[in-house]
Amino acid sequence: MKTPSPFPPFDADDMHDNDEHEKNRTFIPLRFVIPNIITIMAIVCGLSSVCMAFEKRFELAVILLLVAAVLDGVDGRIARAIKGSSRFGEQLDSLADAINFGVVPALLIYIYILERMDKLGWLAALIYSVACCLRLARFNVMLDDTNTKPKPKWKKNYFIGVPSPGGGCILLLPVYLGFLGMPVDDTTAMIFCFYTVIVAILMICNLPVWNGKSIRSGVRRDVVIPVQLFVVIYFVLLVGYMWLTLAVSTIAYLVFLPLSAYAYRRHVRISKE
Repeated sequence: MKTPSPFPPFDADDMHDNDEHEKNRTFIPLRFVIPNIITIMAIVCGLSSVCMAFEKRFELAVILLLVAAVLDGVDGRIARAIKGSSRFGEQLDSLADAINFGVVPALLIYIYILERMDKLGWLAALIYSVACCLRLARFNVMLDDTNTKPKPKWKKNYFIGVPSPGGGCILLLPVYLGFLGMPVDDTTAMIFCFYTVIVAILMICNLPVWNGKSIRSGVRRDVVIPVQLFVVIYFVLLVGYMWLTLAVSTIAYLVFLPLSAYAYRRHVRISKE
């Protein structure tokens, strides 16, 4: 007779089968477990980033948060590639996003510069964290809503509001600039209090943001080599000039947002004609 486990069974399909079936269902394929392990590693990196920030090791804190962002982008793709997607994994990924891109960046930015503004700085950090949670909740509801009308194919290429990983990375702009020599004083702290609130608004507003899903359909043969060359150059710059590259990338992303909205409006105009 097998000894009963003190832990509840993991049901990758989130299906409520009868008791007899559950008793016979002893093993589960590893393809359902591997993506969840990657997600948990992302949470560990994010929380470790906070620890580094408390120790004033901000460079390592930012790197750990960026690693968490990479792992967040990888886990879902790996799950789809090995057919290991599950409802449990989706919920875990959403909770990881709330921690890594809602709580962690707000704490990093507060410890680094916003604490100079005392309660005002803490309020800005709180607004960002709450906005990130609201954005994730709205995103999850939109995924589960089966009553909505089918959207045009081109609309699937846009997020509504800045995604939480993007918000977490662009929120750290003052940290990147600080490493490049920007003075960390009361003036810059006040400026980035407003910047933090603006990022929070961008996450929960109806701003259409291109998500890059159309790239999955393929890349034209004549641009494959230039794209590969661009990726290599970017990573070389990231290794050699990390903070400058991150700062320029953040500013470029902010400039890209209105261009993305313009492209969306153009699609809407064309579809109505």
